Amino acid sequence: MPENKPLYTLQFFVLCFSQLLFSGSFNMIIPELPSYLTSLGGEDYKGFIIALFTLTAALSRPFSGKLTDTIGRLPVMVIGTLVCVVCSLAYPLLSSVAGFMLLRLLHGFSTGFRPTASTAYVADIVPAGRRAEAMGMIGVSMNLGASMFPPLGSWLSINYSPDYMFYVASIIALISILMLFGLKETLADKKPFKFSILKIKTNEIIEPSVIPAAIVAVCIYLNFGVLITISPDQSDYLGIENRGMLFTSFTICSVLSRLVAGKTADRYGRIPVIKVGTLMTAAALVFFGNVDSAIELFIASGCLGFSLGVVSPAVFAWVIDLSVEERRGRGTATLYIALEIGIGMGALISAWLYDNNDANFFRTYLFAAFITLIPFFYLTLTNKKG
Repeated sequence: MPENKPLYTLQFFVLCFSQLLFSGSFNMIIPELPSYLTSLGGEDYKGFIIALFTLTAALSRPFSGKLTDTIGRLPVMVIGTLVCVVCSLAYPLLSSVAGFMLLRLLHGFSTGFRPTASTAYVADIVPAGRRAEAMGMIGVSMNLGASMFPPLGSWLSINYSPDYMFYVASIIALISILMLFGLKETLADKKPFKFSILKIKTNEIIEPSVIPAAIVAVCIYLNFGVLITISPDQSDYLGIENRGMLFTSFTICSVLSRLVAGKTADRYGRIPVIKVGTLMTAAALVFFGNVDSAIELFIASGCLGFSLGVVSPAVFAWVIDLSVEERRGRGTATLYIALEIGIGMGALISAWLYDNNDANFFRTYLFAAFITLIPFFYLTLTNKKG
C-alpha cells in the first residue's frame, strides 16, 4: 500500500468492527467457564479450559497461514468465525466434562483461522510506515470485544443460565461473519481450494524470518494464559461477583495504551517499545500477586492490560516487517503459533502452581513476571551482537 494512502478507510473500519464482534463472541464466555466446568464436576481440569483451546489453535495455524496465502484472506476469516458459531451452540448440548473438553478443542480452530487471515488482510491495506499503528487499532478492536462482552456473559449466566450466554455468543459471531461480505479480497494471486493445499510440508509450518519475534511472543502471551486461568478464582476470593468486570478493567487500559503505542513503535522502533513494555508487564504481575482487596485487583488488572497493550502492536508490526511479502500469511501464522504456545503454557503452569489454593496467587504471578523478563534480556543481548 502506497505511503500516501489513508489508514482509516471504510474497509479498515468494517474489518475492525467485525473483529470486535468476533472477539466478543469467544471472550464473553471465558470468565464463567471455570465455574461452569466445576458445575460439571471438572474442577481439577481448569488449566485445560485454555490449554486445549490454544492447542488446536496452534495446530491449525500452519493450515490457516497456507490457506490465507492461497485461497484468500476472507474465506479463512469466514471459516474461523463459523467454527465459533457452531461451538457456542454446542456447549449446552454436551453437558459432560468430556464433551466440554472436546468443544474446547474444536473451538480453538476459530482463533487458529480468523486472526491469522485478519492480520494479513490489515497488512495488505495499510501503508507500511503505519503498520504498528494499524496493528494497534486492530488490537483495540479485539480488546474492546474482550472488555464489552464478558460482563454481558456473566450477567446472562447469573440472571438466566449459562445456556443463554452460549446462544448469545453464537449470534454475535454470526453477525461478525455477515459483516465480512462487505469487504473486498486483497490477495492478488488467489487460487481455488483443493485438498492438496492441506498437505503441509515441514518447511511450511514455521516462517524462519519471524522467529525472533515469535520467541518474544511466547514469553509475553504466557501472561494472558495465567490471567484467564486463575483471575476468576482470585475475583471470587476477593468478593467480586461479576468476574467479567475484571477483564473489562484489563481491556480498557489495554485499549488506551494501544492508541499511542503503535504510533510510538512506528516512530522509535519496535525493539525499544517491546523492552519498555516487558519491564512494565513484569512490575504489573508482581503487583497482581500482592493485591488484597477488590479495588486493588481492578487496578492491577488495568496495569497489566496497559503494559501488554504497549508490547502487542510492536510485536505484530515487527512480524510483518520481518516476513517475506508472499509468505505474509505464514509469518503471521508463526506468530500466532508462538502466541498460542505461550497462552497454553501459562494456563497449564499457572493451574499447577495455583493448585486451587488461594495462598498460591503470589508465587504464580511471580513466576509469570520472571518469564516476562526473558525477552528484555534476549533483545538486549541480540542487539549488542548486532
